[in-house]
Amino acid sequence: MPKEVLFWLVQEGGRIYLDCTVGYSGHAEKILDASGPHSRLIGLDRDAVAIEASRERLARFGNRVVLLHGHFADLKQHLAVSGIGQVDGILFDLGVSSPQLEEPGRGFSFQGDGPLDMRMDQSMSGTAADLVNRWPEAQLADAIFQFGEERFSRRIARAIARARERRPLETTRELVSVIEGAVPSNYRHGRLHCATRTFQAIRIAVNNELDCIEPALRDATDVLSPGGRLCVISFHSLEDRIVKRTFRALSGEGAPALTVLTKKPQVPAKEESDRNPRSRSAKLRAAQRVFKEGYP
Repeated sequence: MPKEVLFWLVQEGGRIYLDCTVGYSGHAEKILDASGPHSRLIGLDRDAVAIEASRERLARFGNRVVLLHGHFADLKQHLAVSGIGQVDGILFDLGVSSPQLEEPGRGFSFQGDGPLDMRMDQSMSGTAADLVNRWPEAQLADAIFQFGEERFSRRIARAIARARERRPLETTRELVSVIEGAVPSNYRHGRLHCATRTFQAIRIAVNNELDCIEPALRDATDVLSPGGRLCVISFHSLEDRIVKRTFRALSGEGAPALTVLTKKPQVPAKEESDRNPRSRSAKLRAAQRVFKEGYP
């Protein structure tokens, strides 16, 4: 949703922007182009591979860009290290990136065959293989149900527990095979691949993706300058629910810190959805730091 991001995020004048999930710099490049030669951008990402790709792609912007390998949960620390107290625009693009999905060796996708990894930050411990082979069956079922909203979570967890008794599950193809054997035949041939929700749930659990969203949004609000904009793109209902709830809390009665700019989340235009099917589930919410005495 590049047009929508630029509409809500970029303002006139020399500004400082923080891209908390810079990825392969699709948004970052457009922000730098649109914001003029006096603006700067700090880009964070958990994925060191993405940071290096962005470093090459954004090289033409010179010292207007600072790229850091790190988690947006630590955004305040990263800004402090960069000598920056406040920024004028912040973007979160949640979830997994297309290059991560398309690289079988990362283990995010069920459409290829690769190791059960799924770590966004490959320097961290704890892979998807560790999770599916070590977690108790009940804990695994709860995660698949909670993070994947998978109605056959108990059956899938039971099948995983049985399969790993014979030998550890090591590849994405092995896990898909177990899932396919656990669900009813009509579910295997539905509109959504029967492994989609389980893979999503395991990825979220491996990377602890949900617990850090609300604290990070609150920290982002703290470092926004008055009138600064905050944009969040989410890709499934669990993420969007957290963003909506946090925006509501921060813009509530009493001493609101934010003004919500999008009464309802924006979704991609049909042209973009047709061109990029992965964008169809995207939702964008935007808010602005209030101009009010008592706030930095």
